[in-house]
Amino acid sequence: MSHNSFGHLFRVTTFGESHGPMIGCVIDGCPAGIALTETDLQTYLDQRKPGQSKFTTQRKEPDTVRIVSGVFQDERMAQQVTTGTPIALIIENVDARSKDYSDIRDKFRPGHADYTYFAKYGLRDYRGGGRSSARETAMRVAAGGVARKVLDHLYKGVKIRGAMTQMGPKTIDRAQWNWREVTKNSFFSPDPTSVEAWTKYLEGIRKKGSSCGAIIEVVAEGIPAGLGAPIYGKLDADLASALMSINAVKAVEIGDGMAVAAYSGEENADEMRKGKPGKPKFLSNHAGGILGGISTGQDIVTRFAVKPTSSILSPRKTVDVSENNTEIVTKGRHDPCVGIRAVPVGEAMVACVLADHALRHRAQMGG
Repeated sequence: MSHNSFGHLFRVTTFGESHGPMIGCVIDGCPAGIALTETDLQTYLDQRKPGQSKFTTQRKEPDTVRIVSGVFQDERMAQQVTTGTPIALIIENVDARSKDYSDIRDKFRPGHADYTYFAKYGLRDYRGGGRSSARETAMRVAAGGVARKVLDHLYKGVKIRGAMTQMGPKTIDRAQWNWREVTKNSFFSPDPTSVEAWTKYLEGIRKKGSSCGAIIEVVAEGIPAGLGAPIYGKLDADLASALMSINAVKAVEIGDGMAVAAYSGEENADEMRKGKPGKPKFLSNHAGGILGGISTGQDIVTRFAVKPTSSILSPRKTVDVSENNTEIVTKGRHDPCVGIRAVPVGEAMVACVLADHALRHRAQMGG
């Protein structure tokens, strides 16, 4: 299997399977001299790890990350720092239950990657989906923690924050948006008035053994103008590619996204007025902080849609590896709404892309 890496100067390669002994990643391109400890990364992994509420899979993985290369400290140094060499991170799998998947080892789950993996490789790891499992995204979150350190090293004051804005058919009230509320509920919702309705809705979904989709919004603040390139290195194209690579994501928007199809030219234009030197004031941000593939200095706004997980208890029509008609029921421990734990994953992918573009900009422009 190829294509396990993404990024150019800040390059991340992940490895491991859902039910293997461990998962891990190697990060190439992190500058030397940046303070980095496991605690810096664990903060973000704790937001993603399973088993934190009844609305996520009950697989009990502590997701404790270890840095096994790329850092150094001795008695003369106040803190551990990066060396500029590849940073290797690992997380051990401690609560895999492979027997939960024995009933489906010869059947393809509709809507899952089972069939396409088998069609491509002639075999598949049916234990939790193997490499196609969202378990792999834990390493993206860890890499995203390193990316945030790089961004903080290059630009002070960068914030990358995500929130769930829709669960199934139920959306938030944007007039109630408050970033402080995101960490106060199980759904990463910025709207406190949505929590009760979402709780009742998802409780019903969970009891039926079904699932639902979600929409996640990630906003990056503090990114200067100039990141990206106008043709084949567009910042928005790389963000869209990174977010689309997350498991179960089926759509990505930048700024107002699909809604701009209904705008007039006057409505869509992000008008400008004189602001601080070298930084004009924009009167709107329909473009999501990116024009012509290059950042404008405004907030970078991205949004992605996560489909319902295909691991459900309702019998579904399918075929087996011999192409015989059959039915399938997926048992085990699964998220009724995988979008909940996709929030920190989306943040991490945005951070990795921005760190990569920041290093590319510095290399080309000396900034």
